[in-house]
Amino acid sequence: MSHLKLPIGIQSFTEIRTGGYVYIDKTPLIHSLVQSGKYYFLSRPRRFGKSLLIDTFDAAFSQKPDLFSGLFLDSPDSKWDWNKRNPVLRIDWSLSSPRTPAELKTQIHELISAWARTWNFEPFETSIGGRFSSLIRDIHTKTGEQIVILVDEYDKPILDTLEDPVRAADMRDILRDF
Repeated sequence: MSHLKLPIGIQSFTEIRTGGYVYIDKTPLIHSLVQSGKYYFLSRPRRFGKSLLIDTFDAAFSQKPDLFSGLFLDSPDSKWDWNKRNPVLRIDWSLSSPRTPAELKTQIHELISAWARTWNFEPFETSIGGRFSSLIRDIHTKTGEQIVILVDEYDKPILDTLEDPVRAADMRDILRDF
């Protein structure tokens, strides 16, 4: 009998599925969310698996069927189309720590520029929201597919600046405009 390891602190779906860790199949939930709606805000307590769920969404929409072998999304009942690859734009604010509005704006522009290079576009708009909207439209036009936008730790830039309410409000406003 093989012994599976517990994935304590691991937020990578790929690492869990390829590293011999226990994984409780949450793909029926992913399937249900995809089939029943369009926009979701998932709020759960800290350390409750949100980042792992985001990573699992990313793997599913990025067409990585080998990772889902033996899981619901790999079953005929799911009718998941592994030939359809949705463009995924992923933002994880836990990977950076912008402490000022200027740093936050710079990091957002860098994200948009990186995505634009990946998709061979350069949005003409100069505002953060305008560049992002333009990029989404261009990718959709090029691929014909819906864009999947995954945001993890969306509130970190705000929470990291709460000691300065004015700066925190500025960070919130920038993120809202984005």
